[in-house]
Amino acid sequence: MKRLKIILTIIIATIALCSCTKTENNKTPGNDSKWHKNNNSSSPGNSSGEENGDESVSYNNGQVTVLVPTASDVLKEENETVSLDYSNASEGYIMISYKGSNEKVKLQITGNNNITYTYNMENDGYEVFPLTSQSGSYGIKVFENIQKDEYSTVFATSIDVNITNEFGPYLYPSKYVNFNSNTKCVELSKDFTKNAKDEIDVVTNAYNYIINNFEYDYDKAKNVQSGYIPNLDEIFSLKKGICFDYASLTACVLRVQGIPTRLEIGYVRDIYHAWISIYTQKSGWINGIIKFNGTSWELMDPTMASSSTSTKPEDFTADKSDYQTKYVY
Repeated sequence: MKRLKIILTIIIATIALCSCTKTENNKTPGNDSKWHKNNNSSSPGNSSGEENGDESVSYNNGQVTVLVPTASDVLKEENETVSLDYSNASEGYIMISYKGSNEKVKLQITGNNNITYTYNMENDGYEVFPLTSQSGSYGIKVFENIQKDEYSTVFATSIDVNITNEFGPYLYPSKYVNFNSNTKCVELSKDFTKNAKDEIDVVTNAYNYIINNFEYDYDKAKNVQSGYIPNLDEIFSLKKGICFDYASLTACVLRVQGIPTRLEIGYVRDIYHAWISIYTQKSGWINGIIKFNGTSWELMDPTMASSSTSTKPEDFTADKSDYQTKYVY
C-alpha cells in the first residue's frame, strides 16, 4: 500500500560546534542510581560550608545526585515508527524512540517561543530531550531521509506541558549532556566539592581541573562531522576535546552536584561557540559563567557575573551583551 509522504527539505538548525570558527557552515555542537534528594529539597544544591568558615565540610556533603529519566508509559503517543513518552514532561524532559530502519532521522521540537531545536536520532531505544521553552505547547516532528536533503514526515504531534520542576531540564541528563551513574567524570565531581562553600567554589574547582588536565583538540575541530555528539567517557579518557566537549563535560559534573547548569550555544560577535550558565541559591541564574573565546576558556569574575544575574533564564532572543544565545540545553 502506497503511503502518502510529505516531502520536506529540512534546513537543519544543527546545534553544531565543529571548530568554533567564524563561519556557521557545517556546525556541530551538534543501571543508574536513584535520585537521592538533598535535605533541602525545595532548592537545588545544598551549600554545606557554613558561615563559620569550616573548610572541612564539602559543598553538598560531597554527594553525587544522578537523576534518572524514566519512560513511565502514562502519557504516550506512538505509531509503527516512533514512540513518544511525555509522562514526566513536568520534570522538563520527554523521551522519544525511533523504531524504524532509516539511517538518517531528524527530530524537531518547537516550544511556545517558536525556537525550533533539530536533533539527529538514533535507532537505539529511548533518547532524552530537554524542554527548555518552559511551560506551554510543544510541537514534535520526526522525519526520515529520502534523498540528499529531502525528508518525509513519519510522526507529528503537539503536547501541552506544565513544567513544575523549573530546574529539571538543567539537572537531568539529555541528548547533549548524556551521563549516568557509571560515567567516569561523575565520581570525579566529588573532588570539586572539597572545601567549597558554595556553587561558585565548585564551578571554580571544576574549571581549574579541566583547564589544567584537558587540551583543545585542533585536529578534531577541523574534521568533526555535522551531528557530532560528545561522548563524555571518551573525552574524559583522552583528556582533550573541542568546545562542545568541554561545555558538555562541565555541565555534567555540575549537574550531578545539584547545580542547575545550562549548556548554551550561540555567538560572541561572529564566533559560534558554547558556554555554560549556572543557577545559585544566592544570585539566581549567572549567565555565561564559563566562556570559550575561540581558542581558550575563561572563568568570569563571580562579582561581574553576579551583576548580570536574573531570577529566571534570560530571554534567548534578547541580545543583552556580546553573548547572544541561540539554543540552550
